[in-house]
Amino acid sequence: MDALFSLIPLADLLAFLAAGIVLNLTPGADVIFATACGVAGGPRVGAVAGLGVGFGGLFHVGLAAVGVSALIAAHPASLIVLQFAGAGYLLWLAWTSWRAGAGAAGRGEMQAGVALWRGFVTNALNPKVALFVLAFLPQFTDAARGPVWAQIVVLGALFTLTGTAITCGYGALAGLAGQRLAARMGLMNRVAAVMLLALALRMAWG
Repeated sequence: MDALFSLIPLADLLAFLAAGIVLNLTPGADVIFATACGVAGGPRVGAVAGLGVGFGGLFHVGLAAVGVSALIAAHPASLIVLQFAGAGYLLWLAWTSWRAGAGAAGRGEMQAGVALWRGFVTNALNPKVALFVLAFLPQFTDAARGPVWAQIVVLGALFTLTGTAITCGYGALAGLAGQRLAARMGLMNRVAAVMLLALALRMAWG
């Protein structure tokens, strides 16, 4: 704990956590994705989707800590490739969800595993997350306190932890709401498809 406070003073840490929680409570791409998964698959699947999004966030924190995100941000073409790769992936998810219709699979282990993987890939392919990490985390670092990369890792892990908990909550709540309409599973899948389509368009042109 002393080592943590030597890197980041308690006052700065509390300010960072407060700002991070406010940002995470504001519905964004991660919340939309987890909500869509919850609507289609139930509370467990929605929560697991949020967990996958969290793993994607840790991926971006790791890239930022070693300087890869800065290199990507310096090359606009790389950002465009990531942007449209992520949008294309979401369009594919929207299409598969729409086609599932009333013949959707049950809410089993495989579906939760797929939601975990899709959450990770969706966040990992979102260049806006990489840019956000580069813009937000360094504001709370200070080279005089120690290695900046270590501060980014600590701050990024804390931000991802709180964000994952909030996103899982959104996904689970959406799942509970959708569970009441389980008899209309086809409709739920198509609602999820529309949400994923909107998210794809937002990623591509937002």
